[in-house]
Amino acid sequence: MAELDDPKAALHHYLRASRDDLVSKLDGLTEREVRLPRTATGNNLLGIVKHCLNVEAGYFGPTFGRRFPTPEELVTDEAFDEDPQADWYAREDETKDGLIDLYRRVGAFADETIAQLPLDAPGQVPWWQPGGPVTLHRIIIHVITDVARHAGHADILREQHDNAVGWQGDNGNIPDGYDWPAYVAKLTKLADRFG
Repeated sequence: MAELDDPKAALHHYLRASRDDLVSKLDGLTEREVRLPRTATGNNLLGIVKHCLNVEAGYFGPTFGRRFPTPEELVTDEAFDEDPQADWYAREDETKDGLIDLYRRVGAFADETIAQLPLDAPGQVPWWQPGGPVTLHRIIIHVITDVARHAGHADILREQHDNAVGWQGDNGNIPDGYDWPAYVAKLTKLADRFG
């Protein structure tokens, strides 16, 4: 992939891939299944998507003096004041399809910021204290790290739900026909030696 020889194109490629990886973890699931808390702290698949879309809208918007066209669709400062977890779950009036569509629109907005600015474009993250200057380069890396981390969370939550594993669609990136119960037993036996 020759375009990945360009640093900005490479970063942008991996950001888009991380977004797609995350959203793919909701494929085929019902509204209830994507909303259901799966950890002791309430992590849920749709909440992870909502969090990531708000992250991207912020970092690729106000940080560079841009405003998302429909800010009323994002989690407001007032909502965060009422509930610091407001971006980690879908409200009753929000849907899986609606939030995925919003994430795609936020992604296009972020992509515009990346396309319009050079990597050394200066920005200021309003919520970082102290709020020193940043560059587009730093922000792209920061957001890739955040989205990829949360895509990994979603990977595990999805596996816990229905044993769906792997990367994306037909490219599972895991061995075919592997004896997973035997593998888990092997690892358990190994761990027990230290217990």
